[in-house]
Amino acid sequence: MIVIPGQPGKDLCDPQLGITRRDLLRVGGSGLLGLSLGSMFQLQARAAEEKKGGGPGWGKAKSIILLYLQGGPSHLDLWDPKEGVPDNVKSVFKTIDTKTPGIQLTEILPKLAQVTDKLTLIRAMSYTPNGLFNHTAAIYQMMTGWTTDKVSPSGQLEPPDPRDFPNFGSQIIRLKPVRVPMLPFVMLPRPLQESNVVGKGGTAGFLGKAYDPYTLYPEGDDMDMNKMDRIRVDDLKLRPEVFAARLERRAHLREVIDAGMPVIDKAVADYKLNAYYDRALSLVLSGRAREAFDLSKEPAKVRDRYGRNTFGQSCLLARRLVEAGTRVIEVIWPKVANSDNHSWDHHVGLTYRMKNQSGPMLDAGLSALIADLDERGLLSETLVVAVGEFGRSPKKGVSTSGNGNSADGRDHWPYCYTAVIAGAGIRRGHIHGESDKTGSSPRKDPVHPGELLATIYHAFGIDPATIVYNHLNQPRELVQAEPVTKLFA
Repeated sequence: MIVIPGQPGKDLCDPQLGITRRDLLRVGGSGLLGLSLGSMFQLQARAAEEKKGGGPGWGKAKSIILLYLQGGPSHLDLWDPKEGVPDNVKSVFKTIDTKTPGIQLTEILPKLAQVTDKLTLIRAMSYTPNGLFNHTAAIYQMMTGWTTDKVSPSGQLEPPDPRDFPNFGSQIIRLKPVRVPMLPFVMLPRPLQESNVVGKGGTAGFLGKAYDPYTLYPEGDDMDMNKMDRIRVDDLKLRPEVFAARLERRAHLREVIDAGMPVIDKAVADYKLNAYYDRALSLVLSGRAREAFDLSKEPAKVRDRYGRNTFGQSCLLARRLVEAGTRVIEVIWPKVANSDNHSWDHHVGLTYRMKNQSGPMLDAGLSALIADLDERGLLSETLVVAVGEFGRSPKKGVSTSGNGNSADGRDHWPYCYTAVIAGAGIRRGHIHGESDKTGSSPRKDPVHPGELLATIYHAFGIDPATIVYNHLNQPRELVQAEPVTKLFA
């Protein structure tokens, strides 16, 4: 059988992708199985007819902003405070009422308390760790919906690999491509990282680099709060040495190559194989992305509202990207896990760091983003999710992951934690699920990270059971979980 490389194997439930060149050139071999070309198209049509979908929230989202609180924030000290518990469990922060009767937060989040009428708190995120007690493996699960086979006892993984499962954002832009000359998937302001494992779970993996995110990592270390003022997007403009004549020569060369494959070109003419080339050139020429990245165009009052720090300005940039047409934006918490200062990995110094560093940054950025999107009429079609890879141990000063913890620190805790979700049909002023008396385990309606991803896919009108083919051309679901439709109004 003659095989000419084409688009990677894919799911027949993706009508907009159609039959790939590989499908067309291999169809002769399929005759061995009694499958003709006509039968292949018939199967595709049948698969589309049988495609799942519908129900609350289906297809409401046009874009998503994931605020990834890498490091694992303490749910007990933010958004699931407990009263009447032992001193080594109880938060040192006071409990405050919010705009929504029945919902309480801690004093760390006074601004978020004023927008709880626009969001849902998922108070029983939960999974049982299996080599997932440390950051890297848990991040991979949260971002891809899959666990990896190669997990050391410490939970560390190997570096990113082309065989990895794709980040959910890569899956979304593959199945729901953008229709304007804009970057479809942007990750900022730093990569997913723990120790020397950088970027695991943050790539398109076996889908190929065409679906990788555009990474916007401004220069400066994690304590540099002005780094977003130094955004460089040189690759989004024509360099001086690229003249029109050179562009024309490149286009002509491409035409010559195409002309050398007339039969194949004719067979796949309707499938727009030049779309990626044309889209990339259109993106550069349009200037749309460059405009979106220019934070100086925002009024000072708006920038102040989000917070003049890396996280706040990243949230503001995320809103600008949504307005410009970006489908997926992942804002990674700007301090690496397994570090100090405003990291969420509070093994020590929790009280000072949450009160003076991480807490105020989160409070201003998240509350401003939700309110601003709502005021601009964008929240109805923009999904906003704030979540970490796990929570923190109910008891202070104990070791659950092999790490040392002070009396003012909490260790990793995947059994029960909290996520925030808003927009795109999500219920407003609502609490989904419930933790037990000490925040140790779910009491009602637990949500697995895979179910959260399934809910995200559902919101985009994508069946989580859609099949994608990996690097070995083996079929895999996007995620092996069902959406939590009770989260939608």
